[in-house]
Amino acid sequence: MALQNSTIAFIGSGVMAEAMIKGLLNGKLVSGDQIIAADPQSERGHELVARYGLRYTHDNAAAAKDADILVLSIKPQVMGEVARSLNGTGTKASLVLSILAGVRIKTIAKGLNNPSIVRAMPNTPAQIGQGITVWTATPEVPHTQREQAKALLGALGDELYMEDEKFLDMATALSGTGPAYIFMFMEAMIDAGVHLGFSRRDAERLVLQTIRGSVDYAIQSNMHPAPLRNQVTSPGGTSAAAIYEMEKGGLRTVIADAIWAAYRRSVELGDLQEKNG
Repeated sequence: MALQNSTIAFIGSGVMAEAMIKGLLNGKLVSGDQIIAADPQSERGHELVARYGLRYTHDNAAAAKDADILVLSIKPQVMGEVARSLNGTGTKASLVLSILAGVRIKTIAKGLNNPSIVRAMPNTPAQIGQGITVWTATPEVPHTQREQAKALLGALGDELYMEDEKFLDMATALSGTGPAYIFMFMEAMIDAGVHLGFSRRDAERLVLQTIRGSVDYAIQSNMHPAPLRNQVTSPGGTSAAAIYEMEKGGLRTVIADAIWAAYRRSVELGDLQEKNG
């Protein structure tokens, strides 16, 4: 009901925008005629019209003109250009929801001359409705619009609200970039399986189901990962031998260093956008 009678304009119609559109429609939270997609590529726009029955325009200002909710789903580096293309229409939306990595609220608010901003960081599993999005809102966003933001982000999977914007850069490093770490770990396991003698297809099947089952088991058990790991680590056994090598190789330190590097880069991108904005 939070989105009933609301017109939602997506500025940028890429993968994440489509994931949100699909989730909204599949969940029957809105109808296709409530959605306007703006994209410079007409072929992409017509593809979305055929797939979802929404409205399409190549003109950002035309999309935003009658929108109650404005979703910014463009590449972060074109934020300034897009803000200018909106030609003041961004001020009319009662809610602006940004999923731009590294672009801070003050940059968005200044560019659109609109203080009612929700900044969110989704991740790629959102494409199948299994993502998690960390988000925050300015004090100018009232309760009704916060509920609208929750409904929009819920279309991508789970959502977690944080009071302080600083957690968005942390979320970018941990959950936003997180799938890349998981995919690399999966790739390494599959390659090792092939090296052992499995066909690549069989190695992929074994690894993917092992990871899926382990995650589902961890969620259902509601236990910390450490005791779960201990359950499968018998003294002097194969797991103990494998974990010894991982610890000796500094796996925990490498993972922690990678996440901190992603965090620092997110902060740097925010500083750059703020400077150029």
